[in-house]
Amino acid sequence: MTDYSGLTLALIEAKKAAAMGEVPVGAVLVRASVIVATGFNQKEKLKDVLGHAEIQVISEASRLLGDWRLNGTTLYTTLEPCPMCAGVILHSRIDRVVFGAWDLKWGAAGSVVNLFVPKQFNHVTEIVYVPMVECEEILRDFFRERRG
Repeated sequence: MTDYSGLTLALIEAKKAAAMGEVPVGAVLVRASVIVATGFNQKEKLKDVLGHAEIQVISEASRLLGDWRLNGTTLYTTLEPCPMCAGVILHSRIDRVVFGAWDLKWGAAGSVVNLFVPKQFNHVTEIVYVPMVECEEILRDFFRERRG
């Protein structure tokens, strides 16, 4: 699976969030080119701050694989992970994170802070930014509609 195709799948998930009135962020976790779990933001529906797309996917993948360690996986997400998601990504030992849009308010992979600096923690997660206009546009359109 290419990084672009992984992000395209995450974008499909983000559209599901948008259709529910959620902030349109989607995520997909892949191991050996096989999709393990997919998810999207559900904070409003779940009334839970942990309803981020990345957390949903990591939780589902851990349940399906029977292990909290997700070594050998790549997480595709439409938006740069926030500090909460970055912490969970590092703790779950995900090898790579690929994202398609920067989060200039909450980003924790280089825009606001960078929790993925090698040797900062006992696990190193590779971070890859793949600029994807569609990931930016879906967020921009969502907030433009909300703010009038």
